[in-house]
Formats: sequence, C-alpha cells, structure tokens
Amino acid sequence: MAITESTWSPSSWRGLPAGQQPQWPDSAALASVRERLSGLPPLVFAGEARALLAALGEVCEGRAFLLQAGDCVESFRDVSAPAIREKLKVMLQMSAVLTYGATLPVVKVGRIAGQFAKPRSGPTEVVDGVEIPSFRGHVVHSDEPTPEARVPDPERMIHGYYQAASTLNLLRAFTKGGFADLTHVHTWNREFVASAPSGQRYEALAGEIERALRFMQAIGIDLARERTLHEVDVWTSHEGLLLEYEEALTRRDSLTGQPYDCSAHMLWIGDRTRDLGGAHVEFFSGVDNPIAVKLGPSATPEEAVALAERLNPDRIPGRLTFITRMGAKHAGDALPPLLRAVRESGAPVVWVCDPMHGNLVRTPSGTKTRHFEAIMDELQVFFAVHREAGSWPGGVHLEFTGEDVTECLGGSEAVLEEQLDHRYETLCDPRLNGRQSLDLAFRVAELMRAV
Repeated sequence: MAITESTWSPSSWRGLPAGQQPQWPDSAALASVRERLSGLPPLVFAGEARALLAALGEVCEGRAFLLQAGDCVESFRDVSAPAIREKLKVMLQMSAVLTYGATLPVVKVGRIAGQFAKPRSGPTEVVDGVEIPSFRGHVVHSDEPTPEARVPDPERMIHGYYQAASTLNLLRAFTKGGFADLTHVHTWNREFVASAPSGQRYEALAGEIERALRFMQAIGIDLARERTLHEVDVWTSHEGLLLEYEEALTRRDSLTGQPYDCSAHMLWIGDRTRDLGGAHVEFFSGVDNPIAVKLGPSATPEEAVALAERLNPDRIPGRLTFITRMGAKHAGDALPPLLRAVRESGAPVVWVCDPMHGNLVRTPSGTKTRHFEAIMDELQVFFAVHREAGSWPGGVHLEFTGEDVTECLGGSEAVLEEQLDHRYETLCDPRLNGRQSLDLAFRVAELMRAV
C-alpha cells in the first residue's frame, strides 16, 4: 500500500528500501535497544526546532546566512569539555567574521551531538591487505581494523544517546553561560590561530568589533541588557542515517501534537539515501523538524522538485534546505538547472554549499585529503551561479575541527602533502583546521558582499 500523509507513522519507513543500514546480527537485541531509547527523554525539544525553523525562514528570504559545520564523524573517545569548547570557539570566530564582514545575521548549526554514523561508498574496505567491513561510525561498531570489531552492536546507540546528551549539556552551558559573550571576542583566538595570517586578520576585526561596542555604550545603549551580545543559539544537526535510532527518538509535541525527531534540531538526508521511494525520504517527510537533503552531481532538476514537493508540501520557508555537494569541476554545470527548476516550481528552499565532499582526493600514498583552493573554487562557483540566477546563496556546510590537525592541504599557512601525517586524526574524511576555517570565513564574507 502506498504511504499517505494520513498513514504516516515513525515506523512506516520499514516497508521501503533503506540504504546504508547496518546488518544488525541480533534482531532481539536491536528491538530491546529501540524500546529503551523510546523511553528516554528527548535530546532536543519541539519548541527549539520551531525556533530554528523560523531562523532558517530568514535565510530562505535572503535576510540571514547559515553556517553549518563540525566533525566529519564524532568519536566516542572525544566527548571532553576542551574538545567541545574548541569546536564552538572556531564556529564563533567564523560567525563573527561572517556577521561583521557581510552585515547579516548568521544562523549557527553544528554537526555535533549526534553525527556518529557515516554512509560509505562500499560495504568493505582493505586495511593492511585485509578486507574488513567498512567503518560506519562509533554508533554502529568500533573503528579498530578487525572483522570482530566491525560487527554492528545496537548497544552503541544507547552510548550515542548519552554522549549526545553530555555534548548538548556542555554546548548549552558554553553558549548561555558567558563563553560566547561577544565582549570577549578576543579570547576566542587560540594561540596557534593568532600566530597565523588569518588569526592576525581576525585580531584586527575583533578590535573593530570592540570599538563598535564601546561606541554603542558611549551613546547610552545598555550593553549588559542586550542578551544577543552575551548568549548565542547554536543548534544541532546530523545526518539522519540510522533509522532505528531516529524512529526511537521521535516524539509527539505536547503543544501541537505533531511528531518531531528529538535527536537533533535539524536532520539531513544524504546524497546516497535521497531516493524518493526510499525509507529515509519517507521517514523525514513526516517529522516537523527542519530537514535538509544533500544533492550531488547526479541529482536531476526533476528529482529536486519532487523532493521539495514531498518534504515540504506546505511550502513553509525554512523547512527544507538543499545542500549541494557537486565538486569544483561539476558545480558550474550541475547547479544552474537545479536552481532554475526549483525556482520555477515556486518551492521555498534554503540553498547551501557543501564544498568538502565533492573535492575529496587521494595522495599517491593513498591518504584522503582535500585541497583548500578546490574547496574555495566550488564556493566561488556557488556564489557566482546564484548571483547570475538572482537567488540567495544561503550558507555553507563544512567539516572542521578545533584541533590543529593536518588533514586538508593548503590555506594561507599552507599544509603541505608531506605534512599530512603529522596530525592526521580524523576517523573518516579530512577536516579543515582552525586556521583554514578562518581563512575560509574571510573569503566567504567577501563573496557575500559581492552578491
């Protein structure tokens, strides 16, 4: 039977093809975990998701910009206060650069507190000459390169829930407890960033912000009472890949009666799981969170329009975000037909560029990396195509870390190929470090001013 709006339920995806799901070996253990998760408190609340929806509505109308960024895949070994603080610090720095440089509000959404699972291009990988199941994230199994460690274990979803809860608690404490206070804008500059050209440029910008604040205070504005100067909203997001987990954390809002996936404020459907007749589109068509879909170079205009109609039939601004991940070589040809078709359909969509995933390359030794200039090339094409089409380039979607890693090549203080193994720490794909992230923020602010 075809699924209709009236027959949707959190479990109605089960009758449809579900890509990228682990082969759980014990169905009884899986059912037990799902039941336990269903009885746990929500990680986020419906009212928070509605607030993000309103903020994304401003992005959709061209009155704000989305910065969505964080780890490629979160690690169960990395849930410390310093690690979370450093990720937030980079996001706050980037947000300050974008807001001040382009004079627009920045909606801050982290790939955090739930980005534990990853889709993979193949079911297996070869490590040290041995073929083993591909690593799919700590919420599924261990990253240790042995067949035994790669057996999916549903108990890890319980661990993921509690790690997400801990991360959210710290994130809320930092964003509401003084750390994000704009009057402390200089303190966000880490030593290794401050010594780089991008860090020095940031210090100059921070000085301008402080002078602007002193001017406001001098003319009688009570800065102590301006909440937006002292607190920020940082929303959470992750790829809604593991449908067992997402179903178990779906709740009915006590005020509206509508279903929300309470594992995060915003969820996205990946390029590999955006099949219109598939389980992921079915599941996320029924929850009221803001939803995103990643569109790679194979996406057609017809598919984009159909996804918009399926996921946002009421045409609510901010409900649906399209995250394009074309690659620098393909974006100029692949993006314009999508923009044109969606615009002609009348569907309101937030357009965001993911310049990371389409620009993955391997060095001669086999190390995965990304070139900073290729990332910037795709962003420049993204802005140019939107400028020509008369549409709003609504945001960027990035993989970064607050640590001083050497995973992506280039930047103003260039990471060279022979330096990749100095601090190559990612569990999956290469991330920008703090210096490279600030470099990117300054250049994106310049692109925004040109729109």
